[in-house]
Amino acid sequence: MTITFADLTTIRVGGPVGRLLAAETTPHAIELLRETRSAGDPLLVIGGGSNLVVGDVGWAGSVLRMTSAELDIDGERVTAAAGMDWDRLVTTTLGEGLAGLEALSGIPGSVGGTPVQNVGAYGTVTSDVLESLVVFDRETGEIETWPIERCGFGKHRDSVFKHSDRWVVLQVTYRLRRSTRSSPVKYAELANRLGVEVGGTADAAEVRDNVLQLRRSKGMVLDPADHDTWSVGSFFVNPVLAEVPAQAAESPQYPDVNGTKLSAAWLIHRAGFAPGYGAEWGNGAVTLSSRHTLAITNRGGATAADIMAFAAHIREGVQDRFGVTLTPECDLVNCSF
Repeated sequence: MTITFADLTTIRVGGPVGRLLAAETTPHAIELLRETRSAGDPLLVIGGGSNLVVGDVGWAGSVLRMTSAELDIDGERVTAAAGMDWDRLVTTTLGEGLAGLEALSGIPGSVGGTPVQNVGAYGTVTSDVLESLVVFDRETGEIETWPIERCGFGKHRDSVFKHSDRWVVLQVTYRLRRSTRSSPVKYAELANRLGVEVGGTADAAEVRDNVLQLRRSKGMVLDPADHDTWSVGSFFVNPVLAEVPAQAAESPQYPDVNGTKLSAAWLIHRAGFAPGYGAEWGNGAVTLSSRHTLAITNRGGATAADIMAFAAHIREGVQDRFGVTLTPECDLVNCSF
């Protein structure tokens, strides 16, 4: 049976895999990385497939899927292997009386993906709790331990890993807090649900429950029966601009180290693309989520080409209306728009 990227990604599109390898432990991952490096075999490394779109041609070389799931908890220091399911880590740490990850509940994917785009939600980002990580250097074949400063965080959803496939994340170490109280709740909608002021704290388990409820209401918790979750989450990143075009002046604006961050969801909606848009566009296999405008969803039977054409349509509409060019937040392999 031919394995395709439709089997390996949450958006469920993509062509055949040349050869699928599974790294069951961190030492096994290192062994496979060194073997493929020595052989000169084209290699694509993936985790949970929640932030990835691969073209309909697939990938002719090897695909290494990180399934390693070792976990070590030493006081408030938590070290997890790259292949561990992210939400499993969240629930495990909360069960151990450790707070800090509760606002990141329900995010699909694996531990190794969290530093790649500095994963964040509801006011918390990975860099808030990240202490260090272990990486494999594909150029030298060496294993290195990095402090957080080497990751290149700063710009929204950015890191050195997003611009190069040179380094493969093997393990991630987080510094959490031994407490049943959450980190300060920074997101107004979540604070309102919890009945606390922005910046206040709540029971960490209660924060998790409310975050999951919010994510489910937006189709952001994976559910095979719900096509709103057949996506990569937010397809477009919130644009950060040195200067905001006059036609986009009414967009929600947030200060950023590189300028002003605008709301991609607001821009998409105001450009004429409401939640659920796309049912009558193209062949109807791709639409925006019926719950919000940030997710491009596969309604069943879509191809990667369908996803790319629809993404280009949305990007062009926003560009024409506001003079702002949206860029993808997900990784695109052998496809573009």
